[in-house]
Amino acid sequence: MQRIIVTGGAGFIGANYIHHLFENPDFIGYVLNIDKLTYAGNLESLKDIEKKYPNRYFFEQVDIADTDKIASIFDQFQPDTIVNFAAESHVDRSIDSPMEFINTNIVGTAVLLEYALRYWQKLDKEAQKKFRFHHISTDEVFGSLGEEGLFTESTPYDPSSPYSASKASSDHLVRAWYRTYGLPVTISNCSNNYGPYQFPEKLIPLMILNCLDHKPLPVYGQGLNVRDWLYVRDHCEAINYIIQQGTPGQTYNIGGHNEMRNIDIVNLICELLDELHPSSELKSYKQLITYVTDRPGHDLRYAIDSTKIQKELGWTPKETFNTGIRKTVIWYLENQDWWKNIQNKKYQQQRLGLGRNNKSST
Repeated sequence: MQRIIVTGGAGFIGANYIHHLFENPDFIGYVLNIDKLTYAGNLESLKDIEKKYPNRYFFEQVDIADTDKIASIFDQFQPDTIVNFAAESHVDRSIDSPMEFINTNIVGTAVLLEYALRYWQKLDKEAQKKFRFHHISTDEVFGSLGEEGLFTESTPYDPSSPYSASKASSDHLVRAWYRTYGLPVTISNCSNNYGPYQFPEKLIPLMILNCLDHKPLPVYGQGLNVRDWLYVRDHCEAINYIIQQGTPGQTYNIGGHNEMRNIDIVNLICELLDELHPSSELKSYKQLITYVTDRPGHDLRYAIDSTKIQKELGWTPKETFNTGIRKTVIWYLENQDWWKNIQNKKYQQQRLGLGRNNKSST
């Protein structure tokens, strides 16, 4: 009976991961979801899990930087696995409010590591061998690529934004707790995720919802920035491969093998919606595309080399971008109550990341 703490489990990838666990018939363990419930945390994403597994799924609203509460959770729940999704993750918001990213992504990770270490040191040797602390990171820590090449696990870190710098810092802390104290950790650096339950500030859900609301589709610059896209459920499966088979102290890149220019993604979303949900006002949703001033420090291209996880652990993504994006568009069409609640309470798809562009501003 596994006992898994999932931090940030009310967020996009964390919620999908919890669904992924309970949808696996071989999983018979317990899950404690701890989440601060910031603007992007949404317990509605897990209502069905809470209802179906009331004796195996638990939730506590906790800031991972709260030392007293984190210490208490380790003592009471006694986990054998920590999966750390908890993070502020939107680049544009990090430009406006960097200190929130420092507190959660760096201080919060350090608190988790310290109390995981104290707990792990008290376990017997057999339990220590089984214990895992898995930390989810991003390909943005590597900075920007040119038109060719791929990020590997040995690519030097070169973060560009407050968000990516905070994630780079947390990765270094995780490695330090392994090298200094022996805490059995693994790290994964993933490419851009997309899929169900994603907060609508991110590119793909933002474009879907703006189409449905007949709002402009803001494309940064000329839309030529390139990302490798990973369907979120493929990511969740890869995480489990690493936890179950990965070597402590190792880092694994997780990519989707789907390099796409932003403008091509926007065009594809418009074409899918033209097919699945035609507009009564427009010939095509492409008429809504609007080019806007680029984001500060916008990296040109990210692309992941996933050779290591494929060769060592046997994982490859199941979804192509075409299959995954169709599933995603259909999910947002079929789950309008989920995102309309967000629109009503938290976010109306306004542009972020403009607050510090003026050098004279304080």
